[in-house]
Amino acid sequence: MTESIQTAMPEATGRDSLGRAASPLLFPIRLGIGAVQGLALWWLYQAADMSLISGRDIVRGWPASEPTLFAPLVLIFLFVPVLLLAGVGRMRWRTLTIWAIVAAVVLALLGWHEVARQSAETLRYPPFFTAPLFLFGAAALFIGHHLILPADTERRWIATFPGYFDTAWKAGVQLGLSIGFTGAFWLLLLLGSELFKIIGLPFLSNLIGEEWFTIPLTCLVFPVAVHLTDVRDGLIRGVRTVVLMLLSWLLLVMTVLVAGFLVALPFTGLDGLWDTGSATALVLSAAAALIILINTAYQDGRPDNLPPAVLRMAVRVAAVLITPLVILAFWGLALRIGQHGLTPDRIIALACAVVGLSYAFGYGVAALRPFWRRDAAWMTPLERTNVWTAILAVALILALFSPLADPTRLSVNDQVARLERGAVTVEAFDFRFLRFESGKAGLAALDRLSGSTDVDVARRAKNAAATTDRYDDALTGEPKRTPVFEVWPAGTTLPPDFISGVGTRDDRYHCTVETPCLARLIDLNSDGATEVLTTSTGLITLWHRQANGQWSDLGHYVSRCGSRRADGASRDILKSDQLSGVAPEWADLQIDGERLEARPSLSCLEASVQPPATAR
Repeated sequence: MTESIQTAMPEATGRDSLGRAASPLLFPIRLGIGAVQGLALWWLYQAADMSLISGRDIVRGWPASEPTLFAPLVLIFLFVPVLLLAGVGRMRWRTLTIWAIVAAVVLALLGWHEVARQSAETLRYPPFFTAPLFLFGAAALFIGHHLILPADTERRWIATFPGYFDTAWKAGVQLGLSIGFTGAFWLLLLLGSELFKIIGLPFLSNLIGEEWFTIPLTCLVFPVAVHLTDVRDGLIRGVRTVVLMLLSWLLLVMTVLVAGFLVALPFTGLDGLWDTGSATALVLSAAAALIILINTAYQDGRPDNLPPAVLRMAVRVAAVLITPLVILAFWGLALRIGQHGLTPDRIIALACAVVGLSYAFGYGVAALRPFWRRDAAWMTPLERTNVWTAILAVALILALFSPLADPTRLSVNDQVARLERGAVTVEAFDFRFLRFESGKAGLAALDRLSGSTDVDVARRAKNAAATTDRYDDALTGEPKRTPVFEVWPAGTTLPPDFISGVGTRDDRYHCTVETPCLARLIDLNSDGATEVLTTSTGLITLWHRQANGQWSDLGHYVSRCGSRRADGASRDILKSDQLSGVAPEWADLQIDGERLEARPSLSCLEASVQPPATAR
């Protein structure tokens, strides 16, 4: 198989990144890396999939039964083989070996910390690490690899900027093409399986459904794509040139949009921006887009890649516009943190804003160089900014996903401090964040708050610690409450047990003196016993006394045709003299004690009130 593929590659014996003749063993080595990765990932998948539920515990096969081992192994076998594929034939073997070992150790430590900080509830499902760790870890490895590769090629600690530019953008294009090739391969394989299936040969379709086939095969196809794109270096550079050219002209569009946005802000005010709830993410995304597009226009800074004058002007203007965007990001973060304290998302956003600030400063300095410079040095400070900010970004990612600046720990400490100093009331404090969303740090904080001298704080903390479902109880620790109703017709009295103390999981709990609900007694099934209809937020709820004397919520009345009565006139409906119960047009079916409800598609000319949509 190897020989046949090599024969089909006339450039397979081209030259590597150091100008040497590429080894004929390069393709078999890459295939071997893919095979090892595929088998390892299939083994890990099998271990995670071999689950038995024993009581409340999930028992999995080894090593999935050991999250502190499983998560690091998944990270290592996902990322390290990709680093080897990207480095073999381009990086010296000694450098590549050291880099792979360092990356594996770092990934193992990050995976271990990710598991160690979590509580037992969040560790029930493989791979036991969160999406941010996967995404930011991939970014850190990509940046780190393309800081090391050019330095190794040039035999120096800090490579020249053209070296960084060439390797990073080439790798980006190659990665995109390789992923696209792998996706196209699977689309064709699926198409072929369907063709065989329609003639009565389902063997290929059955194979695709087997993980032992799909996982290793995917990990073999990807290195084939990497090799195909790698040996045709001229083709990759040509695609990169076209991509950079197209993106560079989009800089004009983005610059005009951002400039218009910033000019309009003084006239529209910032309230609309803050009201989105995602202002920081929006402005940082705009800044990131400008940074990427600026680099597509600047490229490697060589004289033969000097862009046209209009693009050079756009680069300078865009470089200046990054600063106000980053200032807005810090402003928005400061407001949100001041109002609601730190959260993991805000800490990560703060780290991204710091990276943006580094770009804003360096690019701003580059843009302030004399406008009449037309040589290759027109934006030279940009090069140093890119290199040092890349190092800063890697350092921040490592800090965020390690004990140094663990976002959950910092968030817990800040939120508890706000509670203790009175910046947030006990009623407004989110004890569930500590219980379900902040791992062991949150549980430790709950344990400490359970011993608080503030009786209300201690009660709510104990209640939250005992809760097993994140959405089981909307208001943690609240005692039972007597609901308040306006009864119609006036003078009617509700049954005493209907308005006795109810818990927070009962819809009647939200009927208070400030927001009383409307109730009406009515016999809807003509059995001589009255039911109760209530409404508070637009829905009409049916309450029925069960045989054991308990009142049960049977469901809600809704409009069949989406009329106004379904939304804003529920109180008027209950007060109407024309309100009455109507028997269903179509009888329900019954078989062996099971009742089947008729729900036909009806014309909107029919009655607007139907029987309860659900029954519990």
